[in-house]
Amino acid sequence: MNDVCVRLEGVSKRYPHFLLDNISLDLPVGSILGFIGANGAGKSTTIRILMGLVRQDSGSVQVLGHAMPAEQTAAKLDIGYVSEDMRLYGAATLAWHMNFVASIYPQWNQSYADTLVRRFDLKPQQKIKGLSHGQRVKAALLLALAREPRLLILDEPTTGLDPVARREVLAELMAVLADEHRTILFSSHNTLDVEQISDRIAFIDRGRIIALEEKEDLLDRWRRVRLVVPPTAVLPQLPGIVEVGGTERLPVLTTNRFDPAVVSLCQDRGATVQSVDSMTLEEIFVANVQSRRELQPA
Repeated sequence: MNDVCVRLEGVSKRYPHFLLDNISLDLPVGSILGFIGANGAGKSTTIRILMGLVRQDSGSVQVLGHAMPAEQTAAKLDIGYVSEDMRLYGAATLAWHMNFVASIYPQWNQSYADTLVRRFDLKPQQKIKGLSHGQRVKAALLLALAREPRLLILDEPTTGLDPVARREVLAELMAVLADEHRTILFSSHNTLDVEQISDRIAFIDRGRIIALEEKEDLLDRWRRVRLVVPPTAVLPQLPGIVEVGGTERLPVLTTNRFDPAVVSLCQDRGATVQSVDSMTLEEIFVANVQSRRELQPA
């Protein structure tokens, strides 16, 4: 476990209308995992299990070398958690919150906290109830980061932020990873944010992990191939095709196992390859989910 910050093995949790089904994933120390799924896919349930807030029905969970939920008290000393709907004490100031957290966590770094106050343009003497949504998110992030946790769990932290606040938050998260011993789990359905800062990606859909790999490997494998097919041409069976769009004469092939040989195969059959396009993380996620749902309808 020395090089693994989080490990889930065969984790399941059943509710009356939802099943988190046999989740297994490793999160190496010093990495950022982008945890992507639609609302209701199982992201928050997985995070609650990681935090020890919910007990799994089966499987094992290790966080920072501690078994969860039995050893959650020890684990949480080194876990920072931020979500877009976190509730701070509205009648208290940011300075009060900083002093309160500092009194609990001995690793609190006041110098770093002061830096974040300036960087996030926050006013310590302002009451929480007077802050905007973006300011409250940045305040919550400050309170988590200044503790210098080894694991930072972020549950939709950028939801509702304006573009400037989002950029400030993402920039600080990337700066955190300058310390190779710190690890981030970034749960979101905003794939653009995840794509910017993550080095590993996990897709979850209907309670199951449907992809888990290095971000660059994922982006390299998926392509859209746009063709012009004359009436006499018949395309061969191509590997890794998960979706065929467009028209019969102008098909668009989506592949999750792109190989340059695909282009040659199409040309050998008389088709003209108009373009081979890279795909964004959002496009890959949607294509992955749709293709699997067609094979395994609910």
